[in-house]
Amino acid sequence: MNVEGVRAVGNLFRSEFEQLGFKTRWADMPAAMQRTGHLIAEHPGTQGKRILLIGHLDTVFEKNSTVPLWAQQGNKASGQGVLDMKSGDVIIIAALRALHEVGALDNTQIQVILMGDEEQSGTHLDIARADLINAAQRSDVALAFENMLRDQQGNDTATIGRRAIGSFSLHVSGQSGHSANIFKNNDGAIYEMARILTSFREQLIEPGLTFNVGAVVGGTEAEYNPQTNNGTVFGKKNVIPQIAIAEGDLRYLNNQQRDRAYARMQDIVAQHLPGTSAKINFLEIHPPMSPTDGNKKLLSMYSQASQDAGLGKITAVAPELRGAGDIQFVAAYVDSLDGLGAAGEGAHSDHEFVELDSIERAAIRAAMLIYRLSR
Repeated sequence: MNVEGVRAVGNLFRSEFEQLGFKTRWADMPAAMQRTGHLIAEHPGTQGKRILLIGHLDTVFEKNSTVPLWAQQGNKASGQGVLDMKSGDVIIIAALRALHEVGALDNTQIQVILMGDEEQSGTHLDIARADLINAAQRSDVALAFENMLRDQQGNDTATIGRRAIGSFSLHVSGQSGHSANIFKNNDGAIYEMARILTSFREQLIEPGLTFNVGAVVGGTEAEYNPQTNNGTVFGKKNVIPQIAIAEGDLRYLNNQQRDRAYARMQDIVAQHLPGTSAKINFLEIHPPMSPTDGNKKLLSMYSQASQDAGLGKITAVAPELRGAGDIQFVAAYVDSLDGLGAAGEGAHSDHEFVELDSIERAAIRAAMLIYRLSR
């Protein structure tokens, strides 16, 4: 939300790209969205794959945050967004510098887009992500530099899949009346809500699918505002409740899993208890990045580059372990790989830190992968 701060960070990177022969521009957002826009850098070329590199300029820290921007202690540096994802943006620059110094950027088409609102996108996602999608449609491969995760053995990984992030809103109606008449063709809204949610829990279990119920209100009167995450309720224990509302989070690996979940949830909702009715609505916020064969091939190339550099094998991290990322908006158009950034811990917290030596490792891997793709 710090428009001036995000722009200032972007201008630092803009200067770096221009020194490497990239043409740069700002993709501004409408003023009503209250976001900075995105920095786009383009390098012309005709050989090899057309490559899209993705990062973001914003962090979760507010303008008045008291967390230091930078505090280094040995191999670790802490500060606002040092892991998520300023270090990833630095890795992009370092990799491109290496290629530039040996003339390997010549005749290579590379687009870089550093988003200005990854952490909290502006309203109207169709506008906020239009430049990113347009860049993907003019590319063959997308590489994103969100921070890298390690597996249980402590080895470096990359990301070939991220689950979609969506939500569901469940509204249940019942018939009010004296509590002595409960179950006499009148089960009330809360029992109907309990039936539906219990059925979800029992009938929708499959790998990669989760559906968390984050808030429930119910009674004679009930309201819930998903924008403020607040609700109000009024009810008496001797009155059958006539309204219940639930708001939940829904995550899935691919569109097929989404469609199965939607259909089963709608079928469960439709099996009303006596004297009740219910309806459910769904919203997809981030589309899925499915672990496709093309993404797996990219991972294989990345892992081979790492091994050739003496940096070890790279394996895929489970999609369930990653949150949302901008790569998900392009994954439907191009083969994609994410998690090519630095290592560290504590992202989005006051204790966020980056392991500084991981920046060099990631830059070497990225440079080699980009070089091989461009050939």
